Amino acid sequence: MKLDRRSFLKMSMATAAASAFGGLGFDLGKGVAHAATLSITEAKATTSICCYCAVGCGLVVHTDTNTKRAINVEGNPDHPINEGSLCAKGAASWQLTENERRVTKPLYRAPNSDQWEEKSWDWMLDTIARRIKDTRDATFTTTNADGKLVNRCDGMASVGSAAMDNEECWTYQAMLRSLGLFYIEHQARI
Repeated sequence: MKLDRRSFLKMSMATAAASAFGGLGFDLGKGVAHAATLSITEAKATTSICCYCAVGCGLVVHTDTNTKRAINVEGNPDHPINEGSLCAKGAASWQLTENERRVTKPLYRAPNSDQWEEKSWDWMLDTIARRIKDTRDATFTTTNADGKLVNRCDGMASVGSAAMDNEECWTYQAMLRSLGLFYIEHQARI
């Protein structure tokens, strides 16, 4: 059998269509829609901001009043940025709190170790504060090479978070500047 290119393409398309749709059993009659209902009428609705990127989409989080657990997260239709729509990450943000694998206690990995250790919050906060103080003391510069007063810490830097609102960002950068940090950046600018 001699087969030209056009005939080969026609046969290939017909075979693909038959195998793709042949076993689906199309019925063009009236269908019945089934929808699952979510009981959020008794839930407490709280507005929030998505924590994934620097866009700042608005969320509505529904919390069960009895169990105090989040039962639904959806886009906030009154929010001026996303007007109710969410990306895949924002729509899945419910899993941030309702996930059995979520880390709920501070974990510490010592230098050159491959194991995480569970530590107390007090130990973790004291250790962070001590390391910030030690690094600041070791890398603080009062004057530059020209003898001008600079009062800055060159040993630390900060990259802010998109999950913070403007007021939190201002408070955070004010704290960083009081430490003398010069390298302060934010995720929205990167």
